[in-house]
Amino acid sequence: MTSRPRCQLHRFVFSAALAATAPLVMAQGVAFSAAKPGDPLPAGWQNLPVVQGKTLTHYSLVDDHGTTVLQADAQSAASGLMHPGDEVDLSRMPVVTWRWKATPIEGANNREGSHEDAPARLVFVFGGNESSLSLGDRAELELTRHIGGQPLPYATLMYIWSNTAPPGTVIANPHTSRVEMVVVSGASGDAGQWRTITRNVAHDYEEIFHEKPGKVTGYGLLTDTDNTGTTTRAWYGDIRFRPAH
Repeated sequence: MTSRPRCQLHRFVFSAALAATAPLVMAQGVAFSAAKPGDPLPAGWQNLPVVQGKTLTHYSLVDDHGTTVLQADAQSAASGLMHPGDEVDLSRMPVVTWRWKATPIEGANNREGSHEDAPARLVFVFGGNESSLSLGDRAELELTRHIGGQPLPYATLMYIWSNTAPPGTVIANPHTSRVEMVVVSGASGDAGQWRTITRNVAHDYEEIFHEKPGKVTGYGLLTDTDNTGTTTRAWYGDIRFRPAH
């Protein structure tokens, strides 16, 4: 297993707090557009820090040319707007479609732990059988129980906006092999433009982790600038799940 700086493995333990929330899930995703600008965030969604003590990204509902969207503002911040995944059934509805708008973060590079930020991410957190993992992966999971007080999820799949790698690139998180990132936006011309993305989450998970996905324990959005210490703003539209055919 590739050696990684383990002191930061607790970066994604926010999902453990998510699992303890009430399962107020909309199986077909979330329609920010159904709300009004300035309304409270949709029920069941929580703003959770990736590490306790981190500055929270600010998420709010705003108007975008007559459509309500989610705006994310991060200033040296890192928190995800997350929802329990109890009713997200990838065996029936594995395809997710969403749209977002973002611009590059100066100095960000998802391959480098000290610069691992992204203006926009769609995050899926999975449960699984830890006993099937390698000794190294199990050691990483156990280490987070002592560092962050909560276990690292069995696996995390992220779709990210990045201008340092072409769309389609799969990047292993520099801190742990249990977090994998797929670049889906950030090519020339993407900056400041709404882009609609469609992915088959079950297929991507199987291709990347070489096994069928377990239960989705949470999903959500993450805009973070804590490693680069910069400021960014991004916007997210509705998220919808559907069958593969």
